[in-house]
Amino acid sequence: MTDFTVGDDCFRLDGKPVRLLSGALHYFRVHEAQWEHRLAMLAAMGLNCVETYVPWNLHEPREGEVRDVGALGRFLDAAGRAGLWAIVRPGPYICAEWENGGLPVWVTGRFGRRVRTRDAEYRAVVERWFRELLPQVVQRQVSRGGPVILVQAENEYGSYGSDAVYLEWLAGLLRQCGVTVPLFTSDGPEDHMLTGGSVPGLLATANFGSGAREGFEVLRRHQPRGPLMCMEFWCGWFDHWGAAPVLRDPEQAAGALREILECGASVNIYMAHGGTNFGGWAGANRSGPHQDESFQPTVTSYDYDAPVDEYGRATEKFRLFREVLEAYAEGPLPALPPEPVGLAGRVRVELAEWAGLGDVLEALGDPETESGVPPTFEELGVDRGLVRYRVAVPGPRQAYPLGASGLRDRAVVYVDGVRAGVLTEESGMLPEPVAGPAEVELWVESLGRVNYGPRLGEPKGVTGGLLHERQYLHGVRARGLRLGAFEAAGAVAAVPFGPVEAAAGAGDAGRTGLFRGTFTIEGIEGTTGASAASAASSASGGASGPSGAPVTSDAPGVPGVDHAGLELPGWTRGFVWVNGFCLGRYWSVGPQRTLYVPGPVLREGANEVWVLELEDAGEPQVELGPGAPVETDAPGVVQP
Repeated sequence: MTDFTVGDDCFRLDGKPVRLLSGALHYFRVHEAQWEHRLAMLAAMGLNCVETYVPWNLHEPREGEVRDVGALGRFLDAAGRAGLWAIVRPGPYICAEWENGGLPVWVTGRFGRRVRTRDAEYRAVVERWFRELLPQVVQRQVSRGGPVILVQAENEYGSYGSDAVYLEWLAGLLRQCGVTVPLFTSDGPEDHMLTGGSVPGLLATANFGSGAREGFEVLRRHQPRGPLMCMEFWCGWFDHWGAAPVLRDPEQAAGALREILECGASVNIYMAHGGTNFGGWAGANRSGPHQDESFQPTVTSYDYDAPVDEYGRATEKFRLFREVLEAYAEGPLPALPPEPVGLAGRVRVELAEWAGLGDVLEALGDPETESGVPPTFEELGVDRGLVRYRVAVPGPRQAYPLGASGLRDRAVVYVDGVRAGVLTEESGMLPEPVAGPAEVELWVESLGRVNYGPRLGEPKGVTGGLLHERQYLHGVRARGLRLGAFEAAGAVAAVPFGPVEAAAGAGDAGRTGLFRGTFTIEGIEGTTGASAASAASSASGGASGPSGAPVTSDAPGVPGVDHAGLELPGWTRGFVWVNGFCLGRYWSVGPQRTLYVPGPVLREGANEVWVLELEDAGEPQVELGPGAPVETDAPGVVQP
């Protein structure tokens, strides 16, 4: 039986010192048919371990509806086949720039500020979830012949709270559930974070992007013994909609990695491969020194300026990291697997069919509710998607300002069927006053829930009220349109599509809606390498993709095509699906212009695209091509 332990100054495997050279790769941000290739890229970079979070909300979006926890087990099995150890960070909170920090909406909506505390009701749902999930980890621990060597208790808790009772209970729960490998915590290298987030008897690790010597000095003040480890070495960063892209100089990042290793420490490169926020699962931040100011939604790409880019390709950062890591390898590094190949040429997809948002809501929406005040998304059970609010302005009355207080996040407003404006949290009043009587509709979208800081779990929708002058408008009808409604097999068949020309004659209603088109792709005969491996893996059938959409044997990919890039010139904001797989959100504010299309979701022959436009549609066509090029000296904000 293999034994992995925490020694006084290093990790030990069967008593022998070992250094962990790990990289983060989240199974839920990579199509399952591509796991093997991405894990091989980590091994070729010189890593001996992979780390992943587990998003509770992906696996249990509604209470009791547990979905495919076996995906974690399959990923851990793939890591073992790749010759990598594994670190699992099951949360229940994960941050990760993921919607709501991985906490389900039904949890934060019910418990509010009681989440991540000793609250008995919150602990009860966490325990129920862990007992469902953790068998996937327990049976794959290194002591049972599996790859799992470390499991985290909570996540960066010292950046949020100081409930030692909760943390000790959570660590005890992990043990009760059968976790026998060492447990650890991870926090920023600051006194208040380490005192708030550490647990006696558990290994404390630090998260930072530079300044290893200083960071480890702080860690040693709190933990004089035990192996040093940077659990999140931030080698890049993530992007927000409407902001400049964030990059990190490869030479600088390689130097920071070298410094960590020169300290004798272990490391987890965050991210080694970032992947994609498929399915609208991207999170959000709040600006300011305490993360409680303006709203900053995260883009669909989670490329992270990582050494293995979103498309699975080696970057200059990969080459430099490999040079650093090679000096710490026990033997020659594996060769790189074949580089993924993009779609050859460009394909223009004509969107020949259209259905208005109202018709889409009738076909796929939840039942409409009526209440005195506008319900939040949480009260309606909507995680990702939008809600249509309808309210009457009594009359006759003169024109007064009309707006929404506590709006999160963005609303397209119609008065008597005519577009009246777009409201946001910062600008919640229509540009022109509204007279009564009038019928008002607000189509409100959540742009992603906050995943870090004190605003974690804040509700979405109209969280204050609808105001006409100073008067609240009551008697609000609300109906949710969840992105999950599009995932059920055949669901979109219920949408009454008509010819796209009808949109032009529908007035303001034709500027939004669900557009549908088809395109054809032919494979390349005799293909070998990354695309062949992807096709073989995706043909296994029965699995779920990271968006929750099914991955079945009738979608084996296209020989010779590992990926494509989808662009929507002239379109404004919404979501795209290819063959029922949700690629994520697009938004003309940038900086992201191209959505990543995994090769395994494409089909040889006929393919189908849906575009759900929520603000202003462009010409009824989208473009597929080879995807974004490997990043080289692109402009952007430099992350230190």
